[in-house]
Amino acid sequence: EFSYEDSEELGNAFEYLLSIMGSQGDAGQFRTPRHIIDMMVEITAPTKNETILDPACGTAGFLISAYNYIKKSNMDEHGKSTLVADDMTRMTKNFAGYDISPDMVRLSRVNMYLHGFTSPNISEYDTLTSLEKWDDNFDVIFSNPPFMTPKGGITPHNRYQVSAKRAEVLFVDYIAEHLNPTGRAAIIVPEGIVFQSQTAYKNLRKMLVDDNYLYGVISLPAGVFNPYSGVKTSILLIDKTLAKERDSILFVKLNNDGFDLGAQRREIKGSEIPDVVNVFKDYQNGIDVEGRENAVIAKKNEVAQQDYILVGERYARADIVIGRYPLIKISDICTVNSGFGFPNELQGEEGGSIPFYKVSDMNTPGNESIMNHSNNYVSEGVATKQRWIPASSNTVIFPKIGAAIATNKKRMLSVDSLYDNNVMGITCSTAIKKEYLYYILCSIELSKWASQSNPPSIRKSTVEEYAIPLPPLAVQEEIVVEIESYQKIIYGARQVVENYKPTIKIDPTWEAYTLGDVCHILNGSTPSKAEVKYWEDGDIPWFTIDDIRNQGRRIYETRQFITRKALEETSVKLLPPKTVLLCCTASVGEYAIAEIPLTTNQQFNGLIIKDEFADKMLPDYLFYYAQYFGQSMSRLGGSTAFKFISVRDVKTVPIHIPSVDVQKKIVDSLNVEISMVEQNKSLIEIFRQKIKDKIAEVWGE
Repeated sequence: EFSYEDSEELGNAFEYLLSIMGSQGDAGQFRTPRHIIDMMVEITAPTKNETILDPACGTAGFLISAYNYIKKSNMDEHGKSTLVADDMTRMTKNFAGYDISPDMVRLSRVNMYLHGFTSPNISEYDTLTSLEKWDDNFDVIFSNPPFMTPKGGITPHNRYQVSAKRAEVLFVDYIAEHLNPTGRAAIIVPEGIVFQSQTAYKNLRKMLVDDNYLYGVISLPAGVFNPYSGVKTSILLIDKTLAKERDSILFVKLNNDGFDLGAQRREIKGSEIPDVVNVFKDYQNGIDVEGRENAVIAKKNEVAQQDYILVGERYARADIVIGRYPLIKISDICTVNSGFGFPNELQGEEGGSIPFYKVSDMNTPGNESIMNHSNNYVSEGVATKQRWIPASSNTVIFPKIGAAIATNKKRMLSVDSLYDNNVMGITCSTAIKKEYLYYILCSIELSKWASQSNPPSIRKSTVEEYAIPLPPLAVQEEIVVEIESYQKIIYGARQVVENYKPTIKIDPTWEAYTLGDVCHILNGSTPSKAEVKYWEDGDIPWFTIDDIRNQGRRIYETRQFITRKALEETSVKLLPPKTVLLCCTASVGEYAIAEIPLTTNQQFNGLIIKDEFADKMLPDYLFYYAQYFGQSMSRLGGSTAFKFISVRDVKTVPIHIPSVDVQKKIVDSLNVEISMVEQNKSLIEIFRQKIKDKIAEVWGE
């Protein structure tokens, strides 16, 4: 039974209907989350006398939110409405919605009717190609228009300012052109609108900036439309009056919208939406917001120089950070250079003396911070002939293009070296120590410098313009000595962590069994992701291999949960605590132990000790012994690329079992060893944090 207290219920019904029809996400159509709608409405602040449109209205979520906002904004100190009957009548006439889908039109009308609109003004209308309503303008427009363009593109009429065939471009153009002289708008757009270089996208951005439409951009988290799409989106904020008054654009990045970015979008603490609303309200009211967290102000002429790209990080300035030391542009104290193309025929040359590094060399053991080993060397003669000038050993290098940027690797050269054109280097002058620069660069995400293009890349000019704190050389030396003392502790602790393996010395006199002899073996299962009832608001832990990666082999919690319905209606099984979890697909041999009741996906089998062996084998002994199962299972899996071990084969895996007293001694000894390893892990985290704190201190944070 539905409750129609707000439009969210009908929106949920709409999602359910779409999931049944298999069309959720078709044509780039995704229901806009209520909290995002409300944020857009609150920032735009419609009033009771204004005309309001959503030209791709779906279930009328924006219109309902705007209606509720206006009612809430017109209350006295006792919480009673100050709207009179004429106001309510005018409002119901001032709201309009268009949608090309007859089903959406029907749903919108019902939704608005249930919210007090006796004659909802919702039209079945092809917004992009029809001319019937072209001359109708509005004071406020909200929209999350479809992102997908039909094959072959859209064939629009000739009244658009921007020549385009893509739906997202035409919708934004339509909205901008259908505002009254003091009109405002808030529009959700895909990432292509904000940064892609195709002519239509760039011309649209140019129009929005140069013709004084755009005053703000909000970058949304990539998972805001989960579980239906991970598409990255932004919100364009238009105010024709404000944009004329200001020579700048406000960019704000929303990192936390109050929900995690997983498929189920679970509510979490720390929503930044109130902060985002406040920063835009202050900006609208002329309050200086320079330096606010996650906010960047860029001059319009600067945006124009950057091809009108609407990505805030591109215009971020380090000089808003107030620290103990002066902030100096990298170009003032260093030289920035990209590498050279490295022809295949010159690679692998024998007898060369000059290292020639590629990005992949940064992954070579021994090159974790200083480049000591190269897979390629060239002679001085080849370098001279190719006009390659080696970079000084006083250089820090990093990836400059593609997915490697996300690895965030920085490395110091140990000798004068060459590097290829996928690498960029910063060579220090006498004003800055290489090691100090390296640690400062380690505090900077390379993605902050990267373009939003595909593939991403880092421009030399972006790096040169970036400012970093520059203490005196003597202070730089002190900072480096302190950080390197921490690094030595981390290195030592890491050797313990990386090289430790719990070992059981197997005595051949111990009794030999197979897993089928001693355990019930239950395979896991994944309830259908299409069935919301199996996942939404679930509270039964559902284990996957990611949980090992996130917390280790003792599982006290899981990242995902299923519902009681899933347990009742599917083949998934609830496993008791102390079940050993053994991976039998793909990552064969991975193992863990459940410390809580849980279910698992089909990649894992649960090993539950049989009753007749309950007093002969300790669960923790089985857990520690599980490290040896992988060898036997690999032989069973053969040489195929995709490994799969059946339950029948798992039952044949051997295990040796000593007396319970011996098992206890083994388990106790291994627990002590692992406790020491965990202490080393803690030591690593403590001293990593000390390094971060030291760098933050240098930045003045």
